[in-house]
Amino acid sequence: MMTKKYIFLSFMFSLVFLSGYSQVKISGVVKDENNQSIPFASIVFVGSSTGTVSDENGKFYLESVKTYTKIEVSFLGYENKIVPIKSRNFNLIIVLKEAAAQLEQVFIYSGKVKKKGNPAIAILEKIWAKKRENGIYLFDQYQYNKYEKLEFDMNNIDSALIKSKLFKGMEFVFEGIDTSNVTGKAFLPIFINESVYKSFGKNKGGKKLKEDLVANKNSGFSNNQNVIAFIKDLYVDYNVYDSYIKIFDKSFVSPISKAAGVSTYNYILADSAFIDNKWCFNILYYPRRKGELTFKGNFWVNDTTFAIKKINMQANKSANINWVKDIYIEQDFEVLNDSVFLLQRDYMMSDFSLNKKDKSKGLYGKRTTMFKDYKFNIKKEDAFYNEEINAYDKNIYAKTDDYWSENRQEKLNENELGIYKLLDTLSTVPKFKRIYNLVSILGSGYIEFNKFDFGDVFSTFGKNDVEGWRLRAGGRTYLGGNEPWRLQGYTAYGFKDDKFKYGFSGKWMLNPKSRFTVGLGNRRDVEQIGVSLTTTNDVMGRSFASSSLFSSGDNSKLTSINLSNFFMSIEPRHNLNFKIGASYRTLESASPQTFNLDYWVDKENNIKKSEVAQSEVDFTVTYTPSRKTIGFGVERNEVTDTYSTLFLNYSKGIKGLFNSDFDYHKVQFYYRQPILIGGLGRMFTTFEAGKTFGEVPLGLLNVVPGNQSYFTIENTYSLLDYYEFVTDTYASLHVEHNFNGKFFSRIPLFRKLNLREIVGAKAVWGQISDKNIALSASNINYLAPSKVYYEYSVGVGNIFKVFRIDFSWRGNYRDVPNANNFAIKGAFGFHF
Repeated sequence: MMTKKYIFLSFMFSLVFLSGYSQVKISGVVKDENNQSIPFASIVFVGSSTGTVSDENGKFYLESVKTYTKIEVSFLGYENKIVPIKSRNFNLIIVLKEAAAQLEQVFIYSGKVKKKGNPAIAILEKIWAKKRENGIYLFDQYQYNKYEKLEFDMNNIDSALIKSKLFKGMEFVFEGIDTSNVTGKAFLPIFINESVYKSFGKNKGGKKLKEDLVANKNSGFSNNQNVIAFIKDLYVDYNVYDSYIKIFDKSFVSPISKAAGVSTYNYILADSAFIDNKWCFNILYYPRRKGELTFKGNFWVNDTTFAIKKINMQANKSANINWVKDIYIEQDFEVLNDSVFLLQRDYMMSDFSLNKKDKSKGLYGKRTTMFKDYKFNIKKEDAFYNEEINAYDKNIYAKTDDYWSENRQEKLNENELGIYKLLDTLSTVPKFKRIYNLVSILGSGYIEFNKFDFGDVFSTFGKNDVEGWRLRAGGRTYLGGNEPWRLQGYTAYGFKDDKFKYGFSGKWMLNPKSRFTVGLGNRRDVEQIGVSLTTTNDVMGRSFASSSLFSSGDNSKLTSINLSNFFMSIEPRHNLNFKIGASYRTLESASPQTFNLDYWVDKENNIKKSEVAQSEVDFTVTYTPSRKTIGFGVERNEVTDTYSTLFLNYSKGIKGLFNSDFDYHKVQFYYRQPILIGGLGRMFTTFEAGKTFGEVPLGLLNVVPGNQSYFTIENTYSLLDYYEFVTDTYASLHVEHNFNGKFFSRIPLFRKLNLREIVGAKAVWGQISDKNIALSASNINYLAPSKVYYEYSVGVGNIFKVFRIDFSWRGNYRDVPNANNFAIKGAFGFHF
């Protein structure tokens, strides 16, 4: 499946309308007497607590459903200014006068607020002291009802777009345009998804949270699982009390952060007032430096419990994040009693765009989450949190309109309700269907026909030294994405070897609750084996190295493989999968003139064999904690790929079964762990270990994966050729850390480029037994890294937003014949 980032880009071609009426809408810029913009100035409707903070360029937008006639504009070191406004006042220019006589009284120096003696920081320290006493953390167990609404809208709609050829025949979609209450831009909806959950959690004896989906309703791309998975991936839960807030796989410093808040933000005690009959302080905050993952905004905090009552956060526009022009977050907390504040409403809006120019068109992604009916300390046993609701009940997805009217915690306005009807109408418009199909193809790699998908289209063409140019065609059954069975297959033709290849597989989920599934398949093809230490019997998989379109050096060490397999799998607990299988394969060189897999049958009489025939049974355990998926068919789509993976496999080779050649035992272990390290970025670590017990030839050994392509490829060694190291016992460790521009953002010449620093190190240890060396009659010389082999790299990522370049050095084994001691490789990808 293609990466979900492609779906985001393809959304730029998809369109369609929305919502609500505001009494007052204003926008403008705040400047000083020298015509210089004033960033992070406070703009508030007089007589209210509704306000905003100007951005780095002094620009602001503010609206309210109530009627106001004045705003107050303020910033430390300047005189406050009251400005009369009209109901629609745009492009205001507000000039503040420097208050020289007050400079000694304010906590400001060279544009930064002093920390010592700052009353805002004194309040912040009390928030930290009370942090674990606020909200749901006060109780051993808790439960609540949650309503979630996800929405995607096309923004910056103007007359040129409305009159463009793209919308010819679809002009009716523009009948309900409105403006965002955060940015003031016009927008049109293309997707809405609503969900109702019953949530249960506990704090004592290990934190756990269980969310049972009760109801779900979709419009727009409701049948495209890839699009839905992408949208779900964009929004994860966060806690403003945490030191770092994870958004789009980036760690933004929370304005409430104890670890980094004071060193990252300027804080100003701006106001105090009653909020819902509670006396609260208003603290304004903004970043000390540009280019970092920070917010600007303000929050209201109670004067006795020091719990957050309201907070808004808007991402720094110069933050090192791609494809996102704006991020805005609001949270409101309700008062349960004098000491308990609970999250009531959470709103997040992101403005996705190809660039950060004000007039660039893009997409709004919005999530609104509402919480109600909190209950506490209703005892639930640990087993309860491990139970899963039957998410395969179709009634969840078929609730009536009356149900939704009763269970929405926030009513949809007229235009939001109209989205369902509008998108149903759009789905019948041929032009919209063509746009939708383009989104689907870019997202999944398949062209949809009635109950059948053609693809993967991205694998249509290939090239290697054995097949020459390769042409492939394939397809799969597709009944909407939630079907209990699937068939898929392909055929391919090599123009140089003049041979056809093929592969087919089928799988059937017999029990949706336990996901008990059976499957079988067969594949005859040419591929590069030995490009992964941890191997599986996936019939439809084919390694990247099987194509030499973008590779260097000799690419003739290819193997003709005929693999048949059968398996049964079950998922007794969420994300814990057990699988047993049986397979039969034959292996032989696809290019005997340059490479062979020969082994001795009788070395004394010079009898050797070129083909390996092998029967095998295997048992596999896969555990992926925190993995989120969407759909409930035999194949599901992942919502995110940033989860841990533990994989353990035992295989038994059976000699004599179907003329199988070898008896052996093989054990393999794989562990991958992503780690967010606060403001220092993200680290990925991968550890692999394994051993083959028994005598086996080259085709069944563990080859340390080389990388002869021009690209950086995960879990391979950039400076090794194919078959450079061969083992029967191995341990491997890969570590890569992306600092996300932590250091480049502090260098003026690099700051605007938004580059990202990447460092990595890889090491492998392995052995090969004397018996396996003696068995080999191959032209491959067995060399094992009995002294740990290592290589290290430094890289620069986010070049033009889509490219990274890595510089790799070999740490040892530098005197091996034809050794690659240095390499420059690159990689393309769409990353936030």
